[in-house]
Amino acid sequence: MAQGHRPDRVGDQIREILSELLSRGAVHDPGIGFITLTRVKVSADLQVAKVFYTSLGDDKARRETSRALERATPFFRRHVGSRLQLRRVPELEFRFDESIAHQDRIEQILRDLHAHDAGPDDGAGDQPPAAASPPHAATTTPPTDDE
Repeated sequence: MAQGHRPDRVGDQIREILSELLSRGAVHDPGIGFITLTRVKVSADLQVAKVFYTSLGDDKARRETSRALERATPFFRRHVGSRLQLRRVPELEFRFDESIAHQDRIEQILRDLHAHDAGPDDGAGDQPPAAASPPHAATTTPPTDDE
């Protein structure tokens, strides 16, 4: 299994090449907004490279970026092929990276939990437990339903 790390190395090289093309402004498609390439996952046979990215904006901007990347795929593939020493240039598939959104959601939940544990938000909803009150407070005035 001498080639176990080769797909990872090729993926890193592809990500570097694509990042350089995007940061230089070599792609003249206005639909490609501000994107970040998060990772490139290459198949074991080096035939397919899934390029994961994130972008700023709402769903409409995300769809436009996706279409623009699909239009620019042949351009990207030509440049990758000219820079990599591979027998066959991998097919590039651009995919929006959902894992970043999931990480943000988890971090927001953790922040909310820490804020909740740090103290009450408005002071009305959180009362100390009954065991924390003095023992004589519970026995001085029992509630009566008959009155």
